Amino acid sequence: MSAVGGSGFGRSVFDRDTLPSIDHHARVEIVQSLVGSGGSGCEAFLYLDLVDVRWLTGFSGSNGWAVVTADDLIVGTDGRYGDRAAAETSGTGATVIAEASRLRLHERLVSALAPCRSVGLDPTSTTQSAWTTLAIDLALDPVGSVVKSRREIKDEAEIARMSAAAIAADTALVEVEPMLFATVDSPVTEADIRNELEYRMRLHGADDRSYETIVAAGPEHGARPHHEPSRRRIVEGDTVIIDVGALVDGYHSDMTRSYVIGEPTQQQRELYELVSQSQHAGIAAIAGATRARTIDQASRDVFDAAGYGDWYLHGTGHGVGLEIHERPFHALTSDDAIQVGNVVTVEPGLYRVGFGGFRIEDLLVVTEHGSLRLTHAPERPFN
Repeated sequence: MSAVGGSGFGRSVFDRDTLPSIDHHARVEIVQSLVGSGGSGCEAFLYLDLVDVRWLTGFSGSNGWAVVTADDLIVGTDGRYGDRAAAETSGTGATVIAEASRLRLHERLVSALAPCRSVGLDPTSTTQSAWTTLAIDLALDPVGSVVKSRREIKDEAEIARMSAAAIAADTALVEVEPMLFATVDSPVTEADIRNELEYRMRLHGADDRSYETIVAAGPEHGARPHHEPSRRRIVEGDTVIIDVGALVDGYHSDMTRSYVIGEPTQQQRELYELVSQSQHAGIAAIAGATRARTIDQASRDVFDAAGYGDWYLHGTGHGVGLEIHERPFHALTSDDAIQVGNVVTVEPGLYRVGFGGFRIEDLLVVTEHGSLRLTHAPERPFN
């Protein structure tokens, strides 16, 4: 049983039934418009990336592909997922192929595409080995994936799912914070906090955690941006980084909050405030930004000016959607564009062995005039 606030079974903090439906049929039509005379020159597109397949068709199984021609959508999978694929793609008019044999499924794919003189496939979505095997029987044409580029711009239904995931994570964190601060009298470990957060996210309606929850405490673990929670006790004087997200209908949320256990030192107060200033600068830079590196530079400049540039160990953020890390990526070397409808993180941090670390992260929708925040858990670094 949960250690905080009793069992409280079934207390979803959002109404799943009110989430807008995703119009996969419209997505298929967009791709079909690009077949042949649509400008690509390809007579069909083949999608092997399972995230692309899900975005396009709604099919969420762990094995499958999608073929788009000017008139048809074909979804192939193995025998485990035939009924599921038919149900999840029912609104698209897809023909579903399910074969128990991997060889037979490959043969069905080749049969479906063999008449096509040019089959568009994104080479970054598959392996060289798979490409070589397919190219024996198919006239493959390396093309960029229109699905991948479309995935960067989120529609209302996608944002609603990410907002719901954020609400579940927000609520779980707010409920678990008292347990964290009480560790001075009732000791808890990094793993205890992780377990409680993940339990409560599911309790509040999430399908799963978004990624492996990070709880990084103390002068060594806190200096690792992606530390894996351990059985180490969280003790007075520790800095603590909690990076937590939930998953709803395939869509992710992402948020980080940082803390000090007990009375903070002057250095802890000053560095937390510096991270907060850096995040505010990065968020402010979204307004009017055309390139993701602009956001990274704005956050990084705050640390450089204060003499802590070498404490900053990663980029300032990334896109989020059906994947937890997707374009655009906020880094000095990035050439990714910032566009209205992107959902991105801004997550600067400072880390040093002997001190620990702080990171503050929020999830935001890029709008015409700036951004709209999806994560709302209050910042309470000091008890």
